[in-house]
Amino acid sequence: MSAAPVRFGLVGTGWRSEFFVRLAQKLPDRLTVTGVVSRSPERAAEVEAAWGVPACRSIDELLAGPGASESPGSPKSPGAPESSGAPESSGAPESSGAPEFVIPSVPWSVTPEVTKDLVRREVPVLAETPPAADLEGLRDLWRETGGSGLVQVAEQYPLMPGHAARLALLREGVIGEVTSVQMSSTHLYHAVSLIRHTLGVGFEPATVTARSFTAPLADPLSREGWADDLTPKDAATTIALMDFGGRTGLYDFTDNQWWNPLRGRRMVVRGSLGEIVDDQVVRMADPRTPVESPLVRRRTGTDLNLEGSELHHITFDGRVVYRNEFVGANLSEDDLAVVDLLCRTGAWVRGEAPEPYPLAEGCQDHQISLAIEESARTGTAVTTTREAWAV
Repeated sequence: MSAAPVRFGLVGTGWRSEFFVRLAQKLPDRLTVTGVVSRSPERAAEVEAAWGVPACRSIDELLAGPGASESPGSPKSPGAPESSGAPESSGAPESSGAPEFVIPSVPWSVTPEVTKDLVRREVPVLAETPPAADLEGLRDLWRETGGSGLVQVAEQYPLMPGHAARLALLREGVIGEVTSVQMSSTHLYHAVSLIRHTLGVGFEPATVTARSFTAPLADPLSREGWADDLTPKDAATTIALMDFGGRTGLYDFTDNQWWNPLRGRRMVVRGSLGEIVDDQVVRMADPRTPVESPLVRRRTGTDLNLEGSELHHITFDGRVVYRNEFVGANLSEDDLAVVDLLCRTGAWVRGEAPEPYPLAEGCQDHQISLAIEESARTGTAVTTTREAWAV
């Protein structure tokens, strides 16, 4: 990718925006936040003081950038080269400080309108997940922006190191043809993204059968921190079977499973010649020799290792199947995925790489997640329809 840092702007000042700012500050040679839009002057002042980035009162101000020499969005156009799906670009970005793309980090109900506004200005967008709240919202967003080629979705889960390593092995055919996946890790559209990518399914309809069950569970930790309370509370677990016409996905998620240390994460991928259970791969070396190989992380900072605490790479049978391209930033695995996505988006905007996660994929993920919720609510199977974004 071009040597200059990727420049992006943000609309919204919530915790997700702060998340992106934090990552950019850890990698100033790779990422730059050009500004954050806030409608409130008080919040704008808080953002500038606490985050150390310019606060803007409007999208126009954000797109102009400090000392911009070009009109907002002028280097970008919907005429993307077929080879990359990227907006037209003159190569390396100008040094005006205007963003190369914008992330609408706002509530679900607002995301589609901000996205449409930016597309009308011919500005590339990295929309938060989901790109719209409901099916009609997805359809409307696609009608308004789908043909522009300017919208990507901030779905980072397939780029997380463990998932990326497993997907690399699946593409090699290590366990043959993938037939099913069981996922108990994250929720709804994120889980659907992982299931779809693992199975290699595109936009074909899925029949979803889901149920939700409630049971007591202590909830000692959340995004707000430790609760210092182990009193069990009702927690819902949703289990859903997705039938993609011969390939199946099983979804299993309990409320707050991301944070709750009392509920782990599990993944089983089954293929015609073996299976992957979390980080353990089973397949046949020859017709009479089943063998097992682990996915091995090299993590530093343990015992007398003084390299810092972070993941360096993941190996399989002595060869690297995932490598951390941001060693030295001390990023968590989720952070690594988000930074990777931001850099891929920058490379796409500059015409140097394919689309990182097209809007059509994000719409399909959320369509199926909405079917999970509908089936769990009604107790009946739901079959998704083929929508306009299906390609």
